[in-house]
Amino acid sequence: MTSPITPAPVPAPVTAPAEPARGLTIAGFVLAFLIAPLGAILSIVALVKINKAGGSSKGLAIAGIIIGALGTIGWIVTIIVSTAILGAAVEMVGTCLDLGPGVWDVDGATITCE
Repeated sequence: MTSPITPAPVPAPVTAPAEPARGLTIAGFVLAFLIAPLGAILSIVALVKINKAGGSSKGLAIAGIIIGALGTIGWIVTIIVSTAILGAAVEMVGTCLDLGPGVWDVDGATITCE
């Protein structure tokens, strides 16, 4: 009697290795435009993971960090300027409430209250 012939095993398909933290990198980049501080943080985390895994595609993570940092600085400047303008407006309203309607000269500045 002869032994049955068994077929050779089929090798698994070869796929390219997945980029480490790819989803995190994309999320960080997109959020850098929408919620800058969060986007910068996610991009930093993604860059650290890419470096630990020895990945080479760092560009999107670096772009997310830069855009997120610039956006965060823009937010901070906007908040400071808005606070200063709002403070001046509140002070002006308070002055007009104290003085009443009319044109007034206060410390060398002409103030018109209605």
